[in-house]
Amino acid sequence: MQAGFLITVILPIVVFIIMFGIGLSLRIADFTYVMKQPKTILIGLSTQFIALPLIALLIAILFELSPELAVGLMIISFVPSGTTSNMFTNLAKGDVALSISLTTISSLLTCFTIPLFTFFAIKYFLGSENTIEMPLLKTMFQLLIIIILPVIVGMYILSKWKSIADKMEPLIRILSIIFLVLIVIAIVVKNRVEMPGFFLQTGAPVLTINILALGLGYWLSKLFKLSQKQAITIGYEVGIQNGALALMIAGTIIGNETMMIPAVTYSLLMFITGFIFYWILKKNTKTA
Repeated sequence: MQAGFLITVILPIVVFIIMFGIGLSLRIADFTYVMKQPKTILIGLSTQFIALPLIALLIAILFELSPELAVGLMIISFVPSGTTSNMFTNLAKGDVALSISLTTISSLLTCFTIPLFTFFAIKYFLGSENTIEMPLLKTMFQLLIIIILPVIVGMYILSKWKSIADKMEPLIRILSIIFLVLIVIAIVVKNRVEMPGFFLQTGAPVLTINILALGLGYWLSKLFKLSQKQAITIGYEVGIQNGALALMIAGTIIGNETMMIPAVTYSLLMFITGFIFYWILKKNTKTA
């Protein structure tokens, strides 16, 4: 897969913008939400950080993916949710405050979990044949700069110039999604000859993890007797991951083009499954 300038330069900027947009929407109330709803937050985070990677591992093994594609699939399960999950939560009338809180907390934690989880995934799937280096401290530092710094800047702008932040945040959210779609389209166009083969290799595994994650987040929330709004939110937070960050981890930090393939496929499919999930929820609500 050919990526070049898009992945090495443009994509990190897009991820920075996405996290900046999250910072613009992050209020003190979102932190107090964590204290008021510890059960809800715990269910969301445990599903994100424990259940989802385990599902990805099983899918990679069951579909007998090649080692590099398997690592690429695992990376999708390691990254946090992003502005797209917030958008779908708002569209489906979920708990937007919970969505922002979970997105923020998971983003902060993944600065440390992504390097560790990816390191072990590479060791597990590539084994003794591994020639890929994953410097933990360097990767953590890179993620702190790209993820934490823009969030802090966004929060600072919100605290000082609220009216400006309120006007910027919806625009940044829309632009983030547009930028991601454009990058994915550019990658697809640049690799149009190989793309049918890429989809044959990763389409079914990626679609499976996407559907299972959406369903798991929703029904696990129902099992623990959370409200409908909270169940919708956790479904989207677990089921819609930060595709741009997954692309950046595989293509920019690791520098492996094959590992990018699942992230490209996922970034296309997550919008389709996200809208289908919304349609199912809306239909069930009308029936009820």
